Amino acid sequence: MNKEAPKQIEVQIMGQSYLLSCPPGGESALLDAVERVDTAMCRIRDAGKVKARDRIAVLASLNLAFELSQMESQGLATAQRTPTEPVSRADFPASGTGGEEDPAVQARVDDLVRRLDQALGSDGQLL
Repeated sequence: MNKEAPKQIEVQIMGQSYLLSCPPGGESALLDAVERVDTAMCRIRDAGKVKARDRIAVLASLNLAFELSQMESQGLATAQRTPTEPVSRADFPASGTGGEEDPAVQARVDDLVRRLDQALGSDGQLL
């Protein structure tokens, strides 16, 4: 049995290069994921409230995980979205972009951000 070795792909996320390992045939899915992460992180950075790259990464991860959770709970986990299609407030109520929102969801997000800030401490380092 001859298995193909994982391919190495260099990508840019928020202007920083990363060399990622990718299984054969998974390049497109990996590049889509990189685009989503880069977009989410740049959106947080551009909002100007968070400066530390690790905090931006954690917040983007929480936002993307919440979006996935919402899609799964609505039975839309298989829905296709192009990487450049903007995510609206209706798609992701806790994204912090203003507009109508569920107070319970916003309270959970606020609590997560508060706990994240406490965990990161004043130096901005998670560990």
